[in-house]
Amino acid sequence: MTTATLDRTPVQWSPTLGLEMPVMDDTHEVCIALLAEVVQAPDETLLSRWALLIDHTQEHFDREDQWMAATGFGSENCHTTQHSVILQVMREGGKRGLMGELDLVRQMAYELGLWLANHIQSMDAALALHLRSAGFDPQTGIISHPQAFAGEEIQGCGGGSCGSHSEAEQSVSA
Repeated sequence: MTTATLDRTPVQWSPTLGLEMPVMDDTHEVCIALLAEVVQAPDETLLSRWALLIDHTQEHFDREDQWMAATGFGSENCHTTQHSVILQVMREGGKRGLMGELDLVRQMAYELGLWLANHIQSMDAALALHLRSAGFDPQTGIISHPQAFAGEEIQGCGGGSCGSHSEAEQSVSA
C-alpha cells in the first residue's frame, strides 16, 4: 500500500480534544499533526517523520509523567504505564520500518491517532482536572493548592474508569 492508496483519514485536531490546559493542548495538537504527517508521508521521508514523532512523543510523555510525579500520582499508575508501552510499540514499529515494512508504520500511525484521541479524552482529561485542582502551573511547576492531593498517592489513571495495570497494558498492546 502506498500513500496514494491509503484509504484512512488520520485523526485531526479538534477543539473537542482541548483540555483547557494550553501546554497540554498545544502538545497534543502537534502530536496529532505529526501522526497525520506519518500516515501521509511518501516512502522517502516516512521513517524520518516516524523518528520525529517518537522524539516528540518521548518528550510529551516525559513531561506528563513529571507532572504526575510532582502532584501525587503513584509511580506505578496505569497512565504512566500506557506511556511506556506506547513508546515501546512505536520503537518496535521503527525497527520494522527499517526492515521495509513501511505500510505497517503508516498503519501504526493511523491507529495511534485513534488511541491518542481516546487517551486525551480519558486519562489526560483526568490528569488535567487533577492538575487544575492542585493549582499546578505546568510552565513553572508551582503548586498553589498542594492540600488538594495531600495524603496518599493517586493510583490507577486518576479517573474513574481505570482497571488494573495488566488491563491497561493489554488495551494499548492489542
